[in-house]
Order: sequence, then structure tokens, then C-alpha cells
Amino acid sequence: MSEFLQQIINGLSLGSIYALIALGYTMVYGIIQLINFAHGDIYMVGAFTGYFAILAGLPFPLVLLLAMVCPAILGMFIERVAYRPLRYSPRITALITAIGISLFLENLGILVLSPDPRPFPQVFTNPPFQLGQVTVSIPQVLTFGVALALMVGLTFFIRYTKTGKAMRALAQDLEAAQLMGVNVDSIISVTFMIGSALAGAAGVMVGILIPRIEPLMGIMPGLKAFVAAVVGGIGSIPGAMLGGMLMGLVETLTTGFISSTWRDAIAFGLLIVILLFKPSGILGKNVREKV
Repeated sequence: MSEFLQQIINGLSLGSIYALIALGYTMVYGIIQLINFAHGDIYMVGAFTGYFAILAGLPFPLVLLLAMVCPAILGMFIERVAYRPLRYSPRITALITAIGISLFLENLGILVLSPDPRPFPQVFTNPPFQLGQVTVSIPQVLTFGVALALMVGLTFFIRYTKTGKAMRALAQDLEAAQLMGVNVDSIISVTFMIGSALAGAAGVMVGILIPRIEPLMGIMPGLKAFVAAVVGGIGSIPGAMLGGMLMGLVETLTTGFISSTWRDAIAFGLLIVILLFKPSGILGKNVREKV
């Protein structure tokens, strides 16, 4: 029983990372129906921003802030330069562009930062503590706490601010929102900014939780976060949160009780099962589309 509870704790902390990345996927897709495959690499940029900020001796709150601001600026720049000119092009064009941006960021990271993995500096050296029958580390608590705070903050922002209401209007009907006076370009830029900032925060959190970063670190977490967004219901913010947590739990439980070699297979198999029985995702809604 204690081993099961331990894996649950591990799964929630890992799932928090996936949920933060998945939110960026689902926010962008919900508005412009674009799968931003460069999102995992923005997460990598956040991890390296945090890495250099810690080496510079900055306190952790400022490290986290910088790791969110720099990816946010990068996300807005990518949207402005790469995606906005293709907004009314066929979707496959934007998808191929997203893959190209992803490859560009990965290879630029290898060129500038070297392909060798780097140990992430230890920020919290406090020993783990016992919570009943399980052992909980400070990085796990911090990861879950920061992710929960950011997700709650995002929920309030989407529901109760003017910009959040405009984002929901665009997600419902972009053309109608534009006719009602919503500045589509600025709202989409803000969407990319927020999603990229959340991915940057996830990069710092994973560096603290699993202290090893490299330029290609965003590939697999990016894919798993995308799967999490689809499982939860892509376009649904609560669905991205649920899918991320579920993905983390499935991965850690598989590693703990079956085998680590089956971890990725079962995680991606979850996508197949969900799509077979509920193609729109757990919290997604079926939408009729004229063709």
C-alpha cells in the first residue's frame, strides 16, 4: 500500500509538469486549431533560462519569473513571425511550419548550448520528509504547488478578466468575435504568451525535480503533454489539467509496478483507448463540422 501511495505522489508531481505543458497546446488549439509542436522546445528554453538564472545567483522566485518571461517573449515572437502570416493558409501548412520551428529550436540549442546534458543546480537541499507511509521531497511539493497555483490563476484569468472573456469568444467563434470588435491578433499573441510562460515554468520545475537538462529534452515531454491534452479533450483547459495528471500517474504506476520499458508504450496506448471510446477526449465536447 505504501508503495502505491508513493507512486501516486510521484505521479502527481510528474503530472503537474505535463499539465502545464498541455495547457499551452490546448489554449492555442482551442482558438486557432493549431497544434504548436514547437511548444516542447519552448519548455526547454524555460529550463535553460532557469539554469543560467540560478548560476547567476538569483533567488528562486526571480528564477521562476525569468523562466516564464523569456519563453513568453519567444512564444509571442514565433507567433508573430511564423504563424500569423499563415493564419488563413491550409492547416497542414501551419503544422509543417510548427515542426520546422521545433527542429530549428532544437538544433539551435545544440549549436549554442552543446548537446551534452547538464546537471541542474540544486536549489533546495532540504532532506525529504515523511508524510504517513510515503516520502515526499521539497521539489515534489514545490512542483505540485507551483503548478496548482498557476492552473488556478489561469482559470480565474480566463473566466473573470476581459482578455480571458475575449479568448473564450475567439475559441467559440473567431469570425463573430472579430465582428464584435475583439482584436484577434493581440488576443492570439496573449494566448501564445501565456501558454509559453506556463511551459517555461514547467521547464524550471522539471529541472528541480529531475536535475538533468539538454537541448533535446522537450521532445518526449512535449509529445506526452500533447497526448495529455488530447486525452483530456484538446481545447478544454480543465481537460488539459486532468489529462496531464492522468498521464503522470499512468507513467509512474507503470514504472513502479510493471516495467520502465513499458512506460511510454502504455502512456501512448492510453491515447488509443480514449480515442476509441471517446474521440473528443474525457472532457471534450463533440462538435459537428460542415465539410
